[in-house]
Amino acid sequence: MVRHGIFGLVARRALRTGMALSLIGYGIFAAVDARAETVSEALAKAYQSNPQLNGERARQRATDENVPQAMAGYRPQVAATLSYGLQAVRNLLVDNTIQGATLKPWTIGVTVTQTLYNGNKTANSVRVAELQVQSGREALRNVGQGVLLDAVVAYTNVLANQSLVEAQRTNVASLRETLGIAQKRLNAGDVTPTDTSQAEARLARGQADLNAAEVNLAISQATYAQVIGATPSRLSPAEPMDRLLPRNRDDAVNQAFKAHPAVLAAGYDVDVATTTIKVAESSLLPTLTLQGSASKSSQSDPTLGTFGTDQASIVGQLTAPIYDGGLGAAQTRQAKELSSVSRLVLEQVRNQARTAVVGAWVSNEGAKTAVSAAEAEVRAAGVALQGVQREAQGGQRTTVDVLNSQQDLVQAKARLIGAQRDRVIASYSLLSAIGRLDVKTLGLNTPDYLPEVHYHQVRDAWHGLRTPSGQ
Repeated sequence: MVRHGIFGLVARRALRTGMALSLIGYGIFAAVDARAETVSEALAKAYQSNPQLNGERARQRATDENVPQAMAGYRPQVAATLSYGLQAVRNLLVDNTIQGATLKPWTIGVTVTQTLYNGNKTANSVRVAELQVQSGREALRNVGQGVLLDAVVAYTNVLANQSLVEAQRTNVASLRETLGIAQKRLNAGDVTPTDTSQAEARLARGQADLNAAEVNLAISQATYAQVIGATPSRLSPAEPMDRLLPRNRDDAVNQAFKAHPAVLAAGYDVDVATTTIKVAESSLLPTLTLQGSASKSSQSDPTLGTFGTDQASIVGQLTAPIYDGGLGAAQTRQAKELSSVSRLVLEQVRNQARTAVVGAWVSNEGAKTAVSAAEAEVRAAGVALQGVQREAQGGQRTTVDVLNSQQDLVQAKARLIGAQRDRVIASYSLLSAIGRLDVKTLGLNTPDYLPEVHYHQVRDAWHGLRTPSGQ
């Protein structure tokens, strides 16, 4: 009766442990209090405050300024000059006398220069700058995808590690209770010291596992704060993004070729390199400029008095290069080679996109299988634990048999938690691989950053030192 009662208590404790671990294992997908932070809210925070993403946005705003710099070639160049000084003059007269005077000359003028033709260098430079802006926007979008994916990983790692910590705490409590029962039985002479030593060893292992889980949780919380910009508290479950994923792998690859920002950015880079060839060729063509100037000068002489000169002119100038030492030709050849490089880079990026999609697809499918297998393992381990408990109550199993079976269930639950975490991450990774991990697709409750707003603010700006944000 004593043996049956003790194993009955251990069995009930193990069953409670199993139920708690089951809830933890499925906690990533279970419903929780609405006051807890959701993964969408965490992603919105990261999208707003992540320093890496904000830095890339500032870089893109700087790239926007290439366009007004290039467009300056269409606009006149105006320069004003002002000079004033003292000039000492000595003249030798016919009677060998010397006449001296100190003049105070000054000149004021303005010159306006307008380029009429420069081999279409300005037009092609503007086109290059606009294509660089397009490429930069895709690069910004790619960084945004990476930040959102990092946020998902950080979020699910915290969830999983919180569940693992709770699982290990429950396991340690159960092992501590089992050790107390074994010690009581040892004092009663019902078991040998071997039983208590086994229970003590298992408790020490459980405490070490709990410590490792707590360490991992602390690390994941620090990573969460780094990526998302806030300390995690209560987190809601995260779900896979299956509803947003393509139906088959071929569709996923095609979507990546059409929509992935890295592929699109590489395509714009090809256009940049191709147009740069025309910019280089423009140095071999003639340049036509029109220059107008007006000036007024004056000199003051104590003897002769004050006299001045007013001047105005309009001059057209045509400059045709004959030989520049081979500089323009070398720059053109260089631009052509760089254009070839950009095409090869585009092909490489497309291959990388295909590989990333295939890898993400099989990982997502594998994660589904892993979750199903882990769930089956948990069910089987639970059935096995119940069987061992019943056999222990009949005297056919020992305390260590129950502990081993309980540990198997704990490990199965831990694997299930990890599989569910990987399942969520894999679905978001596939969404990123096809180029659709963004605010609009996810429906995040945050304004989408629109880089074209700043572009239009500065594109036609003729002057001004302050940025649109007031810096």
